[in-house]
Amino acid sequence: MRYADSGGLSPEQRAEREAVRMQAATMFEQGATPVEVARELRVTRKSAYAWRRAWQAGGTAALASTGPGGLACRLDDRQRARLEAALRAGPAVHGWDDQRWTLARVATVIERMFGVSYSLPGVSVLVHRMGWSVRRLVHRLVHRLVHRPVERDEEAIRRWREEVWPQITAKAAALGAWICFEDEAGQSTRPAKARTWARRGQTPVIPVSGKGAGKVSIAGMVCAKPGQDTRLAYLMRRHTHRVGERRSLSEEDYAALLRAADEELNAPMILVWDNLNTHVSTAMRAFLDADADWLSVYRLPTYAPEINPAEGVWANRKGRLRSLAAAGLGHLGRAVEAGMQRMQGRPELLDGFIAETGLVLASP
Repeated sequence: MRYADSGGLSPEQRAEREAVRMQAATMFEQGATPVEVARELRVTRKSAYAWRRAWQAGGTAALASTGPGGLACRLDDRQRARLEAALRAGPAVHGWDDQRWTLARVATVIERMFGVSYSLPGVSVLVHRMGWSVRRLVHRLVHRLVHRPVERDEEAIRRWREEVWPQITAKAAALGAWICFEDEAGQSTRPAKARTWARRGQTPVIPVSGKGAGKVSIAGMVCAKPGQDTRLAYLMRRHTHRVGERRSLSEEDYAALLRAADEELNAPMILVWDNLNTHVSTAMRAFLDADADWLSVYRLPTYAPEINPAEGVWANRKGRLRSLAAAGLGHLGRAVEAGMQRMQGRPELLDGFIAETGLVLASP
C-alpha cells in the first residue's frame, strides 16, 4: 500500500501524501466513488471514504495538510539535526562503554546538549519521528561456532540433587563451612549480537578487532552460608594469543583463587565444581589433598549448568557486555572487572542465582 506504517514523516513526505489527497479530491469532483479512488491511488477504502466525507464537508481545502501530527516537538529542526549527528557518532563518544543506544541514553544526550528533559515514552516518539527504530547490531567479523557434543545424564543429575546435595549441606552445617560453587568463562574482544536504536532501514555496524586480539578468562566462585551475605570471589587473566602463551586458566590460577577465598572467608570451604581437565589434573589433586584440612571437594554431574549458581554470574555479565566494542584487551579487561566488582556488592543478586538452581542451602 502507498500508506505504509512508517511514522516520522518529513516535510517532503507530507507534501507527497497531500498531493495524493488532492488527486482524490479531483476524482470526487469528477464523480468517482471511494472504491474507484482507493483502487486508482492504491490506498485503503477506509482512507478513501474518510477523504470523501471531509471533501463533502469542507471541499478540497479540507484535504490539505495541517502540518506534523501530534504535539509540537520540543526540539526544532536544527536541534534535531544536531541530535541525529550525535546519535550517529555512537554511544562510546558520549561516555558509554558499548555501542547500544537505549531510550534512557538518548534522553541523557538530549538533556546534556539542549537542557531539555524527556520521558522515555517521549524519547520513543521523538526518535520514531526522526526515522529511527530498534535494529539488530551486526559485527563485521563473522565466525562459525563449533559446538562439541556433550552427553548429559539426567539420572545422574537427579541423583546428585537428591543424594549428594543433602550430604553437602549437612557437612557444611556440621563444619560451619561455606559452600562455594566455581565455574569459569571467557570473553573475547568480539562481542555477541545485540539490539540498538538506529535509523530505519540502516543496519548499524560495529567494527571489531580481528584474529589475535586476545580474550579474558575469568574463574568465579559464588560462596554461600546460611546467616551470611553471599560472596563472589573471582580471578581474571588476560590472554594475548602470543606464541607459546597459555590460552586458558592454569592449576596455579585456580589454586590462587581458592587461597584468596580462604583468606576472605576465614572458615572451612566446600568446593563444588565440574570435571574440567584442570580440575582433575595431577597437579590440582595434589593441591587439594594438601589443603584437605580446610577444603572439601564435590563434583557436579556432566553438563549440568542449571545446578551451578556461578552460571548465573556469566549469563549476567555477558548480557551486559553484549554490545561492548572493546578498543583492546585492556579496555575489555577493565569492563569485565568493573562488572564483577559491582556484582560483589549485590549479595541479593547472587542469592537470586542460587534460587534459580532450586538448591536449598539449609540442611534438612
